Amino acid sequence: MRIVELLKEALDRGESVVLCTIVNTKGSVPRHAGAKMLVYSDGRFEGTVGGGEVENRVLAEAMASFQDGKTRFLTYDMIDPERGDAGICGGVVTVFVEPFLKLPTIVVVGAGHVGRPIVHLAKWLGFRVVVSDDREELCTPEETPGADLYLPIPMNQIPEQMNLDSRTYLVLVTRGAEVDIEGLPALLETNVPYIGLIGSKRRWAHTQEKLLEQGISKEALERVKSPIGIFIHAETPNEIAISILAEIIDHYNQLKKHFQRA
Repeated sequence: MRIVELLKEALDRGESVVLCTIVNTKGSVPRHAGAKMLVYSDGRFEGTVGGGEVENRVLAEAMASFQDGKTRFLTYDMIDPERGDAGICGGVVTVFVEPFLKLPTIVVVGAGHVGRPIVHLAKWLGFRVVVSDDREELCTPEETPGADLYLPIPMNQIPEQMNLDSRTYLVLVTRGAEVDIEGLPALLETNVPYIGLIGSKRRWAHTQEKLLEQGISKEALERVKSPIGIFIHAETPNEIAISILAEIIDHYNQLKKHFQRA
């Protein structure tokens, strides 16, 4: 029951996890049907499906399921390691790997005139939406309605307050380059698949120059998409929001297809 409780706690937090359950065994095996292991997106796990090579292989498949969202039935012989079996106990074990993935999350950094329509549109499209701004008076449900979570904090503190994982998209529509220069280094240390930054090419060039001076690598800065959004001659905040969400949808669907083919 401990694993079931941990699963519920993770889902209540909006966290992605993978549940691995032994569903069938034959012969001599370390654990039997019903044994469970809960795997978190950072590689941590609770419980066990037997330890050893079987568990190593199940963990690898669990981490893959975070990416492609697919369930898996895994059957391992445990007879002859020399032929590639996962053990020597003499039995056979089948494990069901079941991902529980949170909704893709869009973090909108900047609750200004562009950030507000992005929040509205992202929520309408079915994303989980987080809005963050160090201007506390703007980062509220009254000023920026529709978000699931409000973080009235500096950008560099966001990784301390929420899990930024492979299903998180960062939309930086801040009020200026100085905010980006201070906040981006912490975000570049995460494994999010998309970081988009609003502003002109000149603004981004200035931001890159300052970050390079701080020791941020060129490779890390290449992760940032700036200017943000697809080119549709957008001018109004609503049009800019559409161009940004269109780019994120394209990125998300391309990534999903990649892992489905893998």
